[in-house]
Amino acid sequence: MMRRNRQSVALHARSDLDGRSFNPALPPLIEIIVQDTVRRILTARVYDVAEQTPLDPLKRLSARIGRPALLKREDLQPVFSFKIRGAYNRIAALSEAELARGVICASAGNHAQGVALAAAKRGAAATIVMPTTTPGIKVAAVQGLGGQVVLHGESFDDAYAHARALEKQTGAAFVHPFDDPDVIAGQGTVGLEILRQHPDPIDAVFIPIGGGGLAAGVAAIVRFLRPETRLIGVEPAEAPTMKSAIEAGRVVDLDQVGLFADGVAVRRAGSETFRLCRDLLDEIVLVDTDAICAAVKDIFDDVRAVAEPSGAVALAGLKAWAARHPGSGALVAINSGANVNFDRLRHVVERAEIGEGAEALFAVSMPDRREDYHRFLRSLDGRSITEFNYRWSGDGTAQIFVGVALRDGAAERESLLKRLTADGYSVVDMSDNETAKLHVRHMVGGRTIGLPHERLLRFEFPERPGAFLRFLNSLQPAWALTLFHYRNHGDDAGRVLAGVSVPPDQQAALSAALDELGYPYVDETDNPACRLFLDGAA
Repeated sequence: MMRRNRQSVALHARSDLDGRSFNPALPPLIEIIVQDTVRRILTARVYDVAEQTPLDPLKRLSARIGRPALLKREDLQPVFSFKIRGAYNRIAALSEAELARGVICASAGNHAQGVALAAAKRGAAATIVMPTTTPGIKVAAVQGLGGQVVLHGESFDDAYAHARALEKQTGAAFVHPFDDPDVIAGQGTVGLEILRQHPDPIDAVFIPIGGGGLAAGVAAIVRFLRPETRLIGVEPAEAPTMKSAIEAGRVVDLDQVGLFADGVAVRRAGSETFRLCRDLLDEIVLVDTDAICAAVKDIFDDVRAVAEPSGAVALAGLKAWAARHPGSGALVAINSGANVNFDRLRHVVERAEIGEGAEALFAVSMPDRREDYHRFLRSLDGRSITEFNYRWSGDGTAQIFVGVALRDGAAERESLLKRLTADGYSVVDMSDNETAKLHVRHMVGGRTIGLPHERLLRFEFPERPGAFLRFLNSLQPAWALTLFHYRNHGDDAGRVLAGVSVPPDQQAALSAALDELGYPYVDETDNPACRLFLDGAA
């Protein structure tokens, strides 16, 4: 728990704005910041463009977890994201003279669309600086809302620096995506709506965190009006920006973040948002890709809406938290958006079954005889096979990559694993092995003999022309490319598994070349999925 002495807070909290202390458990400076944020939220101008979105009950999920679960539908905003609230509130606060000079921001996603629409509503010119790697569909969406797009740099940091430079040159007002009091207040109206729409007690509110603007705003108003309600931030496990900052006691830069939930893939939290989240959130829950995909499916099953991965992050956190905290109180998750590339849904579908515990992936060794396959299938005790990959290897042993449908989640997976082992099979559980799920399951086709010095490397390639050629050029002529697997998932980065045969005395040179290349990578040479299915020496 991040906040201490909840009972004291609940007993002493005051819902007034007359200057008296409303929460003696908070440091005086934070209390002043919270009261200022609450004032801004109560006077925020968002409804010129934003909608009051519904708070929908998730009936199927509620039945599964045994308590009411509700979803705040920010995916129904005009730009399909909550970002319109903060962008408009910031722009609405500008004077006529400031509006005449225009507004500027850096973004490759939802904030860009929010700023473009908000500026058009206020009659201001909007310049949106986006990385050159931004997918064309996002560029077109911003242009369709009246924004002038400037493509600059290969990363968000490059675009951000250029936007700040243009701000100084033109005098345009910069609209920060999260670290601004008016932006935070605009996002905080989401929390105010939740409390109005659900006047009965709420056990906990789950809020996705990227830079922290939504979490800071919602936490401020809910803590002020309903101090007994738990406030729980949710982040992807591969982008724990706010959690890392709170644990360090200061804002920190992450070396890299995973891009699957790109709407919350932020390397550095805001200073203002950090101060509020540190003192107002009760805890932060981390969720992995499979859990996010399962939450996307839950949202579709209950309300027939398709959430973007970052939009489903909060619901994934709600499910994980509810599993550890039985109870009967209502839980609310915020669906922050629905701006998802259609191609990415293929990946979501692949991973959702594993994420909700409905599928297990096993690597199984067995004698390469037909009767042994029959015996193996009988060991599954009637369970459906979702995937079965095999190729003859010629050594009398079959290495099978198999998916099995489950009815009872992790407990059943563990029981089945024990049964197969007891039946004499050599089994490795691949259900939590990222490389197995992302690459190897699509590559099973026999092992290569005679590559004793092969290194297997998992990369994130930038999705832009020339990325593969640049990788090839980084390799010395004597280093053989032995394997290359790439799948496009509609992301800003491509996932690649590559094999390179390098003599032992040149391993350090390969590492240096890869560091200079600058593509994030993980050495998977010793990963059991790779050893069993791709390495002839296994």
